[in-house]
Amino acid sequence: MYPWLLVIRVKRCWGRLNNWLDINFPEAKATLRTGVSEADIQEFERILKVKLPLPTRILYRFCDGQEFTSGPLVSAQGSSLGLIGGYSFYDHLINVYLLPLNEVISNTKVILRHPSFSSRSKYIVVAASSTHVKKFFFLNCTTGQLHVGTENLPINGGMLPCVPNALINSVLDFNDDQQQDAMLLWLEEHGRRLENGVIKLHEEGGIRSISLFPEEPPLCSTAVTNGVKVRASTVFIPESTDLQIDNQRYAFSYSIRMSLLPEGCVIHGVPFSSCQLHRRHWIIHANDHKVSDVNAEAVIGKFPLLLPGAKEFVYESCAPLPTSSGSIEGSFTFVPGRMPYRPLQLARRSIPLQA
Repeated sequence: MYPWLLVIRVKRCWGRLNNWLDINFPEAKATLRTGVSEADIQEFERILKVKLPLPTRILYRFCDGQEFTSGPLVSAQGSSLGLIGGYSFYDHLINVYLLPLNEVISNTKVILRHPSFSSRSKYIVVAASSTHVKKFFFLNCTTGQLHVGTENLPINGGMLPCVPNALINSVLDFNDDQQQDAMLLWLEEHGRRLENGVIKLHEEGGIRSISLFPEEPPLCSTAVTNGVKVRASTVFIPESTDLQIDNQRYAFSYSIRMSLLPEGCVIHGVPFSSCQLHRRHWIIHANDHKVSDVNAEAVIGKFPLLLPGAKEFVYESCAPLPTSSGSIEGSFTFVPGRMPYRPLQLARRSIPLQA
C-alpha cells in the first residue's frame, strides 16, 4: 500500500529517535504511543477534512505522538518530557511534544475557529509546547510544509516555515517513494542532532529535558582563558517574534555556560583553586549595525564562583533584533580566587544569531 522505500526511511527515523531515548531519556520514551491503524487515519481525515501527506501518515502508523499522565514530571507548568524539547529564559519556558491524533483533532478544531485561520482549513496542529507559554507547529496538508507560529499567531495567523520549500517533494503521491514532507525532514534532522550530541539533555532541579541550545561547534562557541572555559550558543524564538511590517522584531535566546578546568585558574604561573565572575560586556549587532552595548556587573544578578571540575554555571537571557540575523560578542571579567582580587578578563568571542 505504501512505497516500501519510504516506509523503510520512516522506520529508520523512528528507530534513531527510539534508540536515543532508550539510552538517554527512557522516561520520555515511555510517553510514546503505539502507532495508529489505517482506519484511525481515515477517520481522522474525515473529521478534519484533510488528506495527510504520505510521510506524515506513515510516521503516525509507527507512533501516535506522545501522551502524558499525571506524575512528578507533569506539573502546572507542563511536562519536561517533550520529544522535541525546548529552552527557557527568565519565566519563558518551552517544551514541545508531538501530539497524538486525538489531540491534533481537538487543538486544530479550536484554532480553526479563529478568524485568522479562515483560509487555512488544511492546516493541522502537530506539535505544541506543554508549558504555559504557547508554541504551535502546523502542518499544511496540501503542501507538506511545517510552520511554527509567531507572536502574531493569535492576531493574524503569523507563521514561519520550518523547512526550505525546495526540499519538499510530491507529498500526496502514493506511488512515489522519493517523497518527503517537512514533518519527516524535521524529525530526521532532530534525530541526527540528538545522535551527534549537538543537542543534549539538560537537568535542573532534578528534572531532565531536551535542551535545544546547541552544544557542539560550529553552533556553539567556546573560549578558554587561564583555565576558565565559557561556552555560548543561541536559539531562535519564533513565538516571541513579531513580523508586522512596521514593527519587525526577531527574538533570540542565548545560553552561557561557565566552568573552571580541573587544573584551576592559572595567572602568570600562579594557580588559583577558584575564580569568581565580576563583570560582563556584551555588544549585540543586527547584521552590521550595533543595537546594544551592555557593560555591567554580574549576570542575572549573580556572581558565580567557579571551582575546578565542578558543574557548569549556566544562565540564559534573550536579545530582540530588528533583523533575522546578527551576532553577540563580548567578554567576561573574572577575579582569581574570590573577590576582591584583581579582575581577569576573558577573550572576546562572537555568537552568531540566525532565524
